[in-house]
Amino acid sequence: MTLREVQALVNQGENEVIEFKRKANHPEKIVKEVVAFANSRGGHLLIGVDDNKTISGLKYADEDIFVLERAILNFCRPRINYALKVIPLSENRKILSFYIHPSIKKPHYVLEDEKSRWGKVYVRNEDKSIQASREVREILRRRRRQKDISFHFGEKEKLLMEYLQNHDHITLKEFSSLAKINLFKSSRTLILLVLANVLEIIPREKEDYYILK
Repeated sequence: MTLREVQALVNQGENEVIEFKRKANHPEKIVKEVVAFANSRGGHLLIGVDDNKTISGLKYADEDIFVLERAILNFCRPRINYALKVIPLSENRKILSFYIHPSIKKPHYVLEDEKSRWGKVYVRNEDKSIQASREVREILRRRRRQKDISFHFGEKEKLLMEYLQNHDHITLKEFSSLAKINLFKSSRTLILLVLANVLEIIPREKEDYYILK
């Protein structure tokens, strides 16, 4: 990657596939961005770029590489596949580009500490990395071994389709109320419809949205 290519990414601003960090001095926070990219469509993590798009670079880039690679190794499970590029900004300052590949081993977790077996799952939504809901985690897991999905189109599915013909989206709680079924059954139905490519799930910080494909 060249400096011109970095500038082109920076000009786009932070979005679903681009994240800026000024330094890697809080790697335990940065790894959630790494995991979110791996669980979503992949993305570029640029170290040495401010949120306001200022390309400040790093004076001691080797130190940032060490702490961030160590954090990715120790706190991300399963292992994350990424490509690192070091781009000179000036004689004594550099930019780091971590390209995180979209993973086939989803979901990836951020461990709370090195002794934990499981942790939190993050996904990318616009320019933020948010903690995944139970439904998002289940969809990521089942898509790894997904075969043809079949489902019974019953009364609750009919109500859902009619609702989405007149509304942009529906939430789990709204569907539960609409179909007069409990949250567990509502969750199972929505997950199945997402896996069958009837619905799309939009991860949100407070409550996910479901929309028609």
